[in-house]
Amino acid sequence: MRSQDNNPAEHGAEAPNGLKPAPRVRSMTGYALVRSATSAGELTVSLRSVNHRGLDLHFHQSPDLAVHENAIRAILKRHIARGHVEVRLSLARKESEAASYNRALLARYVSLFREAVQEFQLETQPDVNALFGLPGVLEAASESESPGNAFEGELLGAVVACASELNAHREREGGELCASIERELSGIEEDTRRIVEIRHEALEHFHQRLQERLKELIGSTIADGRLAEEAALLADRSDVQEELTRLEVHTAELRRILASGGESGKRLDFLLQEMNRETNTMLSKTSGIGEAGLTITRLGLALKAKIEKIREQALNLE
Repeated sequence: MRSQDNNPAEHGAEAPNGLKPAPRVRSMTGYALVRSATSAGELTVSLRSVNHRGLDLHFHQSPDLAVHENAIRAILKRHIARGHVEVRLSLARKESEAASYNRALLARYVSLFREAVQEFQLETQPDVNALFGLPGVLEAASESESPGNAFEGELLGAVVACASELNAHREREGGELCASIERELSGIEEDTRRIVEIRHEALEHFHQRLQERLKELIGSTIADGRLAEEAALLADRSDVQEELTRLEVHTAELRRILASGGESGKRLDFLLQEMNRETNTMLSKTSGIGEAGLTITRLGLALKAKIEKIREQALNLE
């Protein structure tokens, strides 16, 4: 079992200033194994987790441990929020309980062997190894036998220790993923700032496009109300300020989610979809506005690439 850590932030305990630290962001990928001496023998618990949309627990254990499955599920649901988790349990019983043989059945087999030797006048002796291989002679410890009242508490304690070790591993990997995401976020913020600067240069092209379209509308028969409506619609379709503002807001929210910790994967995925949608809308507005439009398009494509990289990392987060 892993050694205890005295860092209060590691276990969610109160920090020296009395404030409870934010829970850490976790990856959904990890592995942990705990061996524990119990009243019934040596218990081995292992947990292996990979990505999944929800919490999916799969048990691999001997029938004598299956009676504890519901209690183990309840424990794991308190420690793990998402992931496909393989739960493996094995109990190596104490030597005195490991195996025995059926004396009455063995004696019956030996008696039958000697009768056959005498009847057919054979010169041979019984082979004990062969006799132990006969059905029912060698008996494993009864799988239906309860290992004792104290065992479930020992088992659940080992499961908690294993889940804690798994989460420590997942938190370390989650920290690495967050660092990678934050690097991409810094790139997104820089590209957005550059587009904001270039937008001022592109405003002349936006206004020119708007004026040309308005001249076309004025030259045709159209009601004043409809003309004003079309003008407002064209103005909205010609400028990228709204998309840039939303990108800035979404980026700030993404940073806040990472800083707040805890379960963040699903929230990040939704937010990244919104960021990608805003970038697509911005790219649809930048054609035909000269060199500034080409630069915005190049930066917008770089934004999409960074958003996709973050999304790939966020899919691994709990």
